[in-house]
Amino acid sequence: MITTPVTGDLLRGALDLEQTERGVLPHRLPAWARAQYDDGQMSMVESQPSGVRLVFRTSATVVELETLPTKRDYIGAPPRPDGVYDVLVDGQLVTQLTATGGDVVTIDLMTGATSQRPGQPETLRVAGLAAVPKTVEIWLPHDETTELVALRTDAPIEPVPVAGRVWLHHGSSISHGSNATHPKGTWPALAAAQAGVELVNLGFGGSAYLQPFIARTIRDTPADLISLKLGINIVNSDGLRLRSFTPAVHGFLDTIRDGHPDTPLLVVSPILCPIHEDTPGPTNWDLSALAAGELRFTATGNPDEIPAGKLTLSVIRTELARIVTQRALTDPNLHYLDGRDLYGEADNVAHPLPDDLHPDAATHNLLATRFTDHAFGPKGPFTGDARG
Repeated sequence: MITTPVTGDLLRGALDLEQTERGVLPHRLPAWARAQYDDGQMSMVESQPSGVRLVFRTSATVVELETLPTKRDYIGAPPRPDGVYDVLVDGQLVTQLTATGGDVVTIDLMTGATSQRPGQPETLRVAGLAAVPKTVEIWLPHDETTELVALRTDAPIEPVPVAGRVWLHHGSSISHGSNATHPKGTWPALAAAQAGVELVNLGFGGSAYLQPFIARTIRDTPADLISLKLGINIVNSDGLRLRSFTPAVHGFLDTIRDGHPDTPLLVVSPILCPIHEDTPGPTNWDLSALAAGELRFTATGNPDEIPAGKLTLSVIRTELARIVTQRALTDPNLHYLDGRDLYGEADNVAHPLPDDLHPDAATHNLLATRFTDHAFGPKGPFTGDARG
């Protein structure tokens, strides 16, 4: 077997590769951005490689990937399934693998306290591949921090240059892939496949707050198409008021435009979420559900405070639409999509949010199809002639 070092030219969707004691760790934020915000939640989610995949050309019949995942164990909640590795050959899914070993982080949902138990790497093996030149993709688990220890094959491998347009998407946990069952099953990954574009997924669970360092990261990352799904985390955290939300959105867009002045840019407001349509945050655990072993959420804000600037999803959609309409007068490549066109009231009846906040796996397919139809359709902002 030939061991090939995992380098950046073999990885897509990662913006940084950290050398660790045991291997390399893909990151979805650059080192300078991580240094600016030493937050436990952000550190966890940006190191979960949603949309990150190994891509190489080879005639190998056997491929081995030795990995060291980090599992999460939430006290009082149902056990989380092991992360899934999707293996594709020439674009077709040939197998799905899981690594049961690795480190384990235990999290107390009530106190936020964490502890970590070290584990051992595990080798995933794909055999019986045809001994002909082919492109192999290994999509890493979207919700499991994954160190790559070794990549082994029984024939040499070489990188595959990126072909086609690059779509960079930023959002919250829904964009990250919460409740999707495998990495190619997140709605951005599904949409990218449907549209035939290369995905860079900057969806960060519980961590999309219009942070300047994310805007600068997007500014500095090569991309042909950009979309931003904004708002839900700001309501969840009760992090901003209307007076601060509006300039924060403008500043976020200004920074991105510094590096991408003419790139088609689609602002997407939140999908329907009944608990927060007209009730502000913060969002908290539903304690009665947690006592029954279920993960559910509840809105705890006071609607009477909306006139004073408290944010709901209804308020945010109205303001985002106004901002985009205003800016589009001088920025013809800026567009708006109401998130309820992706998932609205009728969808909530047919496909209710299992935890009152996040869609299930089937709904990720729905979101992807509708996003693709809107953004990449004949008159969509991401069509080939969309640029001004």
